[in-house]
Amino acid sequence: MASNLSPAFAYIVVYVKDVAKSVAFYAKAFGYPVRRLDESHRWGELESGQTTIAFTPAHQHETDDLSGEVRMPQSSHEKNPVEVCFDYSDVDSAYKRAVENGAVPVSEPEDKEWGQKVGYVRDIDGIVVRMGSHVNSSKASH
Repeated sequence: MASNLSPAFAYIVVYVKDVAKSVAFYAKAFGYPVRRLDESHRWGELESGQTTIAFTPAHQHETDDLSGEVRMPQSSHEKNPVEVCFDYSDVDSAYKRAVENGAVPVSEPEDKEWGQKVGYVRDIDGIVVRMGSHVNSSKASH
């Protein structure tokens, strides 16, 4: 009997300047409940379904020596090498909520040729957040 060896995608870890501020920002701006904020403020998690969104400081002695230093963008012309993407049934309302709660507008929601409505903002660390409508993968062409 064959077993399924595909692992579950458990976490995405976002490196940020201030874990507590980022957890509070994502909860307010994007609507995710806080699952956990470590007392040390070196780890935070949002309740986001099957995959957890976790936050940790960009610079920490525990991992910098092991896996290298996190490089943050040096100007507004650079962006982080990760983009956080969220699906919403009402992208316009979600975009408005995010901006009203401190997200920096990048591109207002617009209908794309592949059938998705997409808008972009930056979070408080400058990370690009894509806010889009759900696209049925059988209809998507990209």
